[in-house]
Amino acid sequence: MSSVLVVDDDAAIRTVVAQALRRAGHDVTVADSLSQLERALATALPDVLITDVILPDGDGIDHVRGVAARFPLLPIIVLSAQNTLTTAVRAAEVGAYEYLPKPFDLDVLASAVTGALARGGMVSDDALHDEDRALPLIGRSAAMQDVYRIIARVVSNDLTVLISGESGTGKELVARAIHDLGPRSAAPFVAINMAAIPRELIEAELFGHERGAFTGAAARNAGRFEQASGGTLFLDEIGDMPMEAQTRLLRVLQSGEFTSVGGARTIRVDVRIVAATNRDLAAQVATGQFREDLFYRLNVVPIPLPALRERRQDIALLARHFLDHAAAQGLPRRRLAGDALTALGAHDWPGNVRELENLMRRLAVLSRDEVIEAEAIRAMIGTQAVSGQAADVDLAQAVRALIERIAREDPDALDDGSLYDRVIGEVERPLIEAMLARHGQNQLRAARALGINRNTLRKRLDTLGIAVTDARANDAYRH
Repeated sequence: MSSVLVVDDDAAIRTVVAQALRRAGHDVTVADSLSQLERALATALPDVLITDVILPDGDGIDHVRGVAARFPLLPIIVLSAQNTLTTAVRAAEVGAYEYLPKPFDLDVLASAVTGALARGGMVSDDALHDEDRALPLIGRSAAMQDVYRIIARVVSNDLTVLISGESGTGKELVARAIHDLGPRSAAPFVAINMAAIPRELIEAELFGHERGAFTGAAARNAGRFEQASGGTLFLDEIGDMPMEAQTRLLRVLQSGEFTSVGGARTIRVDVRIVAATNRDLAAQVATGQFREDLFYRLNVVPIPLPALRERRQDIALLARHFLDHAAAQGLPRRRLAGDALTALGAHDWPGNVRELENLMRRLAVLSRDEVIEAEAIRAMIGTQAVSGQAADVDLAQAVRALIERIAREDPDALDDGSLYDRVIGEVERPLIEAMLARHGQNQLRAARALGINRNTLRKRLDTLGIAVTDARANDAYRH
C-alpha cells in the first residue's frame, strides 16, 4: 500500500482528500502546517507528498524546494487557491510533479497521485524567477489554469510550442510568457506575423538576404532567425504561410541550418520556435493547404487558448486590470458598477480579450463619470441587455437606441444638423474595430474587407482615436 502525506491548514480539505485517497487504496497521513510536515518526514518518508501553498507557518512552495533537495525522488503535488500563472510556474520550478488549483476534482487528484507513483517527480530547476515580475496573463478560470500548467511545464525546455486560438485571445502574450520565464529570457524575443508579409518577401524576412539578391536589396539584411539567435522566434499566424515557404521552414527546423536569399554561406542559429494560429491547421492539412510534416514538427506541445466567452468568470478581473493599466498610462481612473460587470459578462466578445481591452480604454477616455454604469457599456457594445442575458439586437434597434442616447445627452443634436455625422461616427468605430479584430489587427486585410484603401483606414483610425494593439500586424511590409 502506497503512503501519501497531505498538508493543508483547512481541516475540511484534509478530511475530504484523505477519505478519497483512502478509498483509492492509499495509506494517508495528514498535517496542518510546515512544522507538522517536517515531523512527519522525520518519522517516515511518504511515497507522495501533497501540500497547500499558504500555510500558517510559511510558504509551501518555498518549503518544497528544500524537501525536493533532500528527497529528490519524492513526487510532490502542490495545491493552491492562488490560481495564477506565477503559482503554477513556481510549483514547476521547485520540482513539483503536479500543480492543482483549488477547487479541484478529487478524481483528478487521485489520478495525479497514481501518475506520481508510476513516474516519480519532475526534475527541478535551481533558479526561481522574480515573483514580482509583471506577468502578461490574467485569469483564474479553470480554462486558464490548464494553460498555466502547460506553460509551467515547457518554460524550462526548448520544445516547440503551437498556440491556437481565435484572434484576440492573447497568443503572443503566451509566447512572451514562455520566453520571459525561461532560460532564454535575456536573449531576443523576435516575432513575425505571416499574414502581414507579402508572399514574395516571407523567405527574405525569415532568413535574410544578401546585397543584390533582388531589386531594392542595397545591403545585406539579417532575417528573423538570425535576429532571434539564442532566444525565441515567434511565428504568428503560421496558417497563412504560403506552401513554398512552409517547405523551406521545415528544412530549417529539421537541420537547424539555412542560407539567406541570394547567399551561399550556411548559417546555423540556436533558436526556440513558438508558433501560433487562429486557423484549424489539422483541417488545412486535410485540404492540402498546410504541410502535414510541418504541422507535426510544430505541434510538439499544443496550447489551445480559450475564447473569452469560454472563460466569462475572468471578464471582471480583466476589465478592472485594463482600467488600472489605462490609469497608470495617464488616462482618467474609472471604476465599474456591479450592473456594468453584469453587462460585460453577457457580451459574447467576438474580438476576445483584445476587444475587452479596447472597450475599457475607450470608456476610460469617453466616460463622463468615474463609475461606469451598465448604460455606458450597452452604448459602447450595443448588443446586450442590463440583465446579463444575451439578446439579439438588429441594426435598426441599435441605431434607434443610439439616437435615443444622443437625444438624452444633447437634445439640440436632433435639430442642429449634426445627427447624421454623429450616428455615422458611432457606427463607424465598432465597424472598424470589428474588422480589425476579425483580421488580427492587420490593417491591410481589414481595409480590404471594408472596401477602402489602407491609407483611408489609417486616417479614420487617427480621427476616431482607435489604437491598434499589435504594431507588427499594422503594416503589410515595411523594409
